[in-house]
Amino acid sequence: MLERLAQLESNVNRLEAIERDYKPDDLSSSNLLEWAVRYGLIESIQIVIDTACGLCNKNNLGSPRNYEDCLRLLQEFKYLPPELAGTLIRIVGLRNLLIHEYVAIDNARLYGFLSELSVFRDYAKAIHQFL
Repeated sequence: MLERLAQLESNVNRLEAIERDYKPDDLSSSNLLEWAVRYGLIESIQIVIDTACGLCNKNNLGSPRNYEDCLRLLQEFKYLPPELAGTLIRIVGLRNLLIHEYVAIDNARLYGFLSELSVFRDYAKAIHQFL
């Protein structure tokens, strides 16, 4: 699990570099840049899902029906504060949108998600103490 959190940190660093070095319009003019943002976000969200569900399983926190339930259980058992869990649940919805309806997200909105990267670091910090 520590390797997955290290990968999450690496992803966040790369996405922050994109936010720092490019503007929203750059995503429209570069398919490669747009792909990098999409993939970086998808992989980062998936790491949160995998580690959250792994913690629920490892610590017998219950039987989640879906990815969001894993985060709710981590909140219920005080692994995550409520506000962070709520934000992460919303971000899991972003993953579904990015994977299943990728055409529906415009590049300005996609770029806007880069301003929320701190949630990944907050998540890693919160669960790191339970590993």
